[in-house]
Amino acid sequence: MITVTVCVGSSCHIKGARNVIMQFNELLKANNLGDRVELKGSFCMERCGEGVNWQIDDQNYTSSTVDDAVAVFEEKVIQAALDGTH
Repeated sequence: MITVTVCVGSSCHIKGARNVIMQFNELLKANNLGDRVELKGSFCMERCGEGVNWQIDDQNYTSSTVDDAVAVFEEKVIQAALDGTH
């Protein structure tokens, strides 16, 4: 199981965390991966700054746009789950 956690604290919320979560959720549904990927929110990850903070398992990511987050999510989560490499 891959765990993806998106910060929903004030700073990340203002920078688009809700849209990131919505896009991630849509990709999971479209690829029927709800049983292989857990998507959850977390309050402040203490990395406020340039964009939306999120994690894949224990690996930290910061995305300046929703599109940037989606590109990484597709590569690191969707592809790994479809390939069975995670």
